[in-house]
Amino acid sequence: MTAIPENEEQRLAALRRYDILDTEPEPAFDDLTRIVAQFCGVPMATVSLIDHDRQWFKARHGTEITETPLEASVCAHGILQPELLEIEDLTKDVRTIDNPIVAGDPNIRFYAGAALTNPDGYPLGMLCVLDFQPRKLSAVQRDLLQVMAKLVMRQIELRRSLKEEQKAH
Repeated sequence: MTAIPENEEQRLAALRRYDILDTEPEPAFDDLTRIVAQFCGVPMATVSLIDHDRQWFKARHGTEITETPLEASVCAHGILQPELLEIEDLTKDVRTIDNPIVAGDPNIRFYAGAALTNPDGYPLGMLCVLDFQPRKLSAVQRDLLQVMAKLVMRQIELRRSLKEEQKAH
């Protein structure tokens, strides 16, 4: 069972204002996931946006999946806390042991994610890295993941500003 943030209605409204869900892939986001996956030495990374009933991937590296139901989302746990969420072995964490992506295909074992928090303080999703084996990020890797999440959020803000500017002309 995935917990729901206390301010879920306001958080979802903030997410909707970005008009980013179900949009086409964009190289700027794809490049950021590739960089963070390579730096962390993991096969997968995503820019995951948490909707009311699903997580949708604006960008992904190492997977072709574009979304999952909310109950298969580790990122939904991550938006509940301001600090980085790192779970070294998903099979040993009560929040994720029964998760479909852990208990079954694709058998994910490691997760680390940093929140994509907008300027109003709402976590819209996560920049996360995943692996098929348990692991632990180094302090430098954890720091980079958090810095890169801020860059992703800046890119989301820039994207919205450009769209608003285009509408005005």
